[in-house]
Amino acid sequence: MGIKELISRCKKQDRKAQEELYKLYSPKFFGLCLKYSDNKLQAEDTLQDGFVTIFQKISQFRNQGSFEGWMKRILINTALQKHRQQKVYEIIHEEHLQEPEVEIDEEELSVDYLLECVQGLPQRYRQVFNLYVMDGFSHKEIAGMLQISEGTSKSNLARARMA
Repeated sequence: MGIKELISRCKKQDRKAQEELYKLYSPKFFGLCLKYSDNKLQAEDTLQDGFVTIFQKISQFRNQGSFEGWMKRILINTALQKHRQQKVYEIIHEEHLQEPEVEIDEEELSVDYLLECVQGLPQRYRQVFNLYVMDGFSHKEIAGMLQISEGTSKSNLARARMA
């Protein structure tokens, strides 16, 4: 079954089609959710909540543009919404940002190590880093998504890169 037929069946609330769509895309989007989460459990929750939203709003997809991109946007927004609801902000003092540089053999880097590094960033820095570097959003778009100024977005990115 092609993706267009699968989408059409999902729009009709066909549970088998929804299950198939989930199985098709959940492994890829779990990685995306993991980037925006503090841990695996939180990423799983975000993935589930994101797919619920996808199935609720799938009738709004008009077959214009990339369906995968449309779903990705929903999942990113779901992850950001979860962080906004937590309303927990960590104050980072400048002296904590000044850590000695560590030499890393780039050929020895694993995906798990890189993911661990990204997840170790403070939440705001991680969000901006992922949105800008990993997902290609502009500072203007990030500012709108996170309800911050463009300058704050740029500053958070610079600090994420220094961390």
